[in-house]
Amino acid sequence: MLKSFSPLDLQDPYPGYAALREQGPVLRSEAFFGGAWLLSRYADVANALKDERLSARRTGGWLADTDQSARQDLAPFQKLFARAMLFQDAPDHPRLRQVLAPGFRASNWQALEQRTTAHVDAVLDALPAGQPFDFMAQVARPIPARVVADLMGLEDHPADEFVHWSDDIAAFIGHPDPDLALAQRAQHSALAMADMFRQALVQRRRDPALAHASDWMSLLLQAKSRGEIQSAEELLAQCVMLLFAGHETTRHLLGNGLHALMSTPGAWAQLQANPQLLPSAVRELLRFDSPVQYSGRRVSQTHTLHGHTLERGELVITLIGAANRDPSVYTLPDELQLHRKDAAHLSFGTGPHVCIGAALTYLEAQAVLSTLLRRWRDAPRLAAPPVRQINPLYRGFERLELASF
Repeated sequence: MLKSFSPLDLQDPYPGYAALREQGPVLRSEAFFGGAWLLSRYADVANALKDERLSARRTGGWLADTDQSARQDLAPFQKLFARAMLFQDAPDHPRLRQVLAPGFRASNWQALEQRTTAHVDAVLDALPAGQPFDFMAQVARPIPARVVADLMGLEDHPADEFVHWSDDIAAFIGHPDPDLALAQRAQHSALAMADMFRQALVQRRRDPALAHASDWMSLLLQAKSRGEIQSAEELLAQCVMLLFAGHETTRHLLGNGLHALMSTPGAWAQLQANPQLLPSAVRELLRFDSPVQYSGRRVSQTHTLHGHTLERGELVITLIGAANRDPSVYTLPDELQLHRKDAAHLSFGTGPHVCIGAALTYLEAQAVLSTLLRRWRDAPRLAAPPVRQINPLYRGFERLELASF
């Protein structure tokens, strides 16, 4: 039974996941927001992510343990995220997903791939030749941030600022039992992000050329004018969600993926000799060490699962990281196999809420890794022990210092 998290456990959660899978398909844990049901096996996680009896509307539970005064003070933060597509059920979720879909059309990918490659080259050209560098700070953070800024229409806004805001939000969302100070920092940053968008949207309304542009902000503004976005608050919520989610996962995929390739003998040389393996390699890197380790749902209809009664209002945690290493689904699940042909990973979820930006993440990861494989003849080496961030939800590195290239 998972009672708490420790930094030691979070360095390598996979043995703990294996123990959970062995204990049973449904387990009760007090480690998540005052109590939750844990699902750790692939079939149960996949089914839960598609189960209409489980609701994505779960932001109300974020502040359940705070007093009445604190809940009132933090209400703007909770209401902002409660309106985001990520935390909506039907009919609002499919409505909002349809609004956002044009921004993720495959017809946009060729131009986006060229822009992404340009960002990758610019970042790598700026690295200090002959000196150690922190891959997370100097490569993995800025590239996805610049890409999503371009897509949102924020090319002129300093990416460092909204990455800092995103860090505060991720620290709160990723903590299974956040305290008031963590919530207040997250609210401050989320509202600052919303205010940035509020000002940018005012500018777009005043400038017809901007209002009819093809970036995500303009697409959302156009949807608002057609009545597909129902309020100014709903519009801001989608903007904040896209900016936050649009680079957080990719950043950690790049760090986790590079570390996995460095740690697996022969993997770097295998990819250099067989660049056609890169798409399957990225899928395997996502399975092997998922940037998002779990998702949550609220029980909307009381029902029984494997002999346990899940009551309305209770929290269900789908342990994606555990499901991705289920030995009943994957051959040698704890090994990185770049040509793996087993079942699809669950790192982007499945069902109605499958990640709308999955193709974008694949594009960015392949662009970065293909450029690194081309530029770096030998596999990179660590210059110092890597430092994992202590966050049960978002698995990634705080620092990943590499020797000179």
